[in-house]
Amino acid sequence: MAGAVSLKPVDVNFTLKDHIYDVLRDAILGTNIYDEDADLRLDERKMAEQLGISRTPIREALARLEQNGLVQILPRKGVYICRKTRDEVMEMIVVWAALESMAARLATQEATDAEVRALRKLAEKHAAIDSDDDIEAYSQANIRFHQRILELSKCSALKETTDTLFMHMHAVRRRAIGEANRAERSVADHMAIVDALEARDAERAETLVREHSMRLRAHIRKTWIEIDDNSGTKNAVHS
Repeated sequence: MAGAVSLKPVDVNFTLKDHIYDVLRDAILGTNIYDEDADLRLDERKMAEQLGISRTPIREALARLEQNGLVQILPRKGVYICRKTRDEVMEMIVVWAALESMAARLATQEATDAEVRALRKLAEKHAAIDSDDDIEAYSQANIRFHQRILELSKCSALKETTDTLFMHMHAVRRRAIGEANRAERSVADHMAIVDALEARDAERAETLVREHSMRLRAHIRKTWIEIDDNSGTKNAVHS
């Protein structure tokens, strides 16, 4: 992808259309798109060469990614990964906070004791990672924790509703976890959330999850000033 990410060759045993979509989506999710120097332009030709396929399935996958709001296809200009403005990110977090907090409430009723114990082990594993030494592993563990809360709600409609939103939240959390000592605070928040789930305290679990996300919103509102100056495809649209 224009030098920004690395793609693995395609296994021909997979259904090509779906597999290419998954490969491109995962590559985008693995890119720190909110880094000031992030390369947001995608090169169809280079992606096809890297995957060893024609450009047709690449274009089909990009069309699906555009429907999910992950890329924007600009005629005669190219394809760009979408990066939200600060205001859009903050709105997205409000929606996420509402959905994940409801998932936490449901999880107090629906998750088994074994599933909650497994979530605690995930949180403890997260806490054991030194964020200074491996921020990427720490970030992935953090993201998995939040994803698991949605799964423990046992509400398929809620999970499906958050799937596309989660793809955007992934990139936001990936950057924010390494800022302003948020990693250390995140661990404390996660353990408190697990405590509430174990106690089957729906009100507390819901409140803790919502407040956790809203602190992320407050952090972004205060510190992510620069993304409004270089967001998404602004430069491409006006070039």
